[in-house]
Amino acid sequence: MTDAARILVIDDDRDIGELVVATAETMGLRCTAMTDAAELPRLLTPDVSLILLDLMMPQMDGIEVLRVMGQLGTTAGIVLMSGISKRVMETAEKLARTLRLTIVGHLTKPFRLTELEDLLRGNLPQVKSTPARPCPHVQVSDEDLRNAMRNGEFVLYYQPQVDIASGRVEGLEALARWQHPRLGLLPPDCFIPRLEALGAIDSFGWLMADQGLKEARRFASNGCPAPRIALNVSVQSLKDLRFPDTFIGLARKHSIPAESIMVEITESGLMQEPSSALDVLTRLRMKNVQLSIDDFGTGYAMMQQLVNIPANELKIDKVFVENMHANSSDRVLVEKTIEIGHELGMTVTAEGVETNEQLEFLRRKGCDRAQGFLFSRPLPLSSINEWLRNRHERSAQAP
Repeated sequence: MTDAARILVIDDDRDIGELVVATAETMGLRCTAMTDAAELPRLLTPDVSLILLDLMMPQMDGIEVLRVMGQLGTTAGIVLMSGISKRVMETAEKLARTLRLTIVGHLTKPFRLTELEDLLRGNLPQVKSTPARPCPHVQVSDEDLRNAMRNGEFVLYYQPQVDIASGRVEGLEALARWQHPRLGLLPPDCFIPRLEALGAIDSFGWLMADQGLKEARRFASNGCPAPRIALNVSVQSLKDLRFPDTFIGLARKHSIPAESIMVEITESGLMQEPSSALDVLTRLRMKNVQLSIDDFGTGYAMMQQLVNIPANELKIDKVFVENMHANSSDRVLVEKTIEIGHELGMTVTAEGVETNEQLEFLRRKGCDRAQGFLFSRPLPLSSINEWLRNRHERSAQAP
């Protein structure tokens, strides 16, 4: 019996717990069952790699347990078990994701023994390799952030946006990273909220826009035109009615045509300052800057607001793409977003595409562009240029 991982079963039905334990042990896996969820903090040791959780329990239900696991920072994979409706199960999974928990499967009661065996066999290795959380616990002061801006420690990484039908690279999204002198490369979750709290997010945005437009001149390779550059803009910037003129001035400074720039704004950002946002975004479009509504489906934009914004592109958030094959609600949202975007005359881009299965589904549904690890991780300037050259060479050699 392996000592590498342990399974934890949380179910008030003692028979279910005993069944899972017996099944796991016949597969050479260690397994512990408990009927009282209050024991979770004591039994949730680092060697637990998989948790089977019943949602319907009389004392402390599964939703409350998920909340506790979120507070404990649980990294084990979680299988939700219940006899309740599929929609409720899917909603519980969405809650788990907001708590940064990893759902690796479902078991609808009553389940067959073969279903349990397949789940244990198929998901345990995946849980063992679950990556660390995107943002490590780091201690940085406000002065560290200000110094980082002054010293040029913030850098841009670029991720390709690929036309699904032709395979052509149509854009590169600029994504900020912090090259910390002591802690190494830090993702945006580690510094964007802090910059917003400091009131420095607008200055940071202009810093990154200046850097991105400067570097965009170097994207052209092998006689192929440079892909469009996509820049993320803060909600705070949309409050400034002078933004379009200042932005165009920056583009001219770096000799980048306005039509080669995509400004990405979040769905929730459209709602926080609807009047000024409509003013700023309309003027940007009048100046030929392209507009993208990012993270669609995760905010709270009303359909009327979506209709009002003169956007060129609608981006489906990666959380829906990642789960659309396992979650019918996410699949419907992806399908309908593609339809809505096309009906409103927008190009639709799916983020977080990691598998050929996802890409083929998006192709069948008529999605225009895809972005994600299937094509490339975000890369620094030197690496993205090499990636583009290799991509162009492969395209030239194709029959």
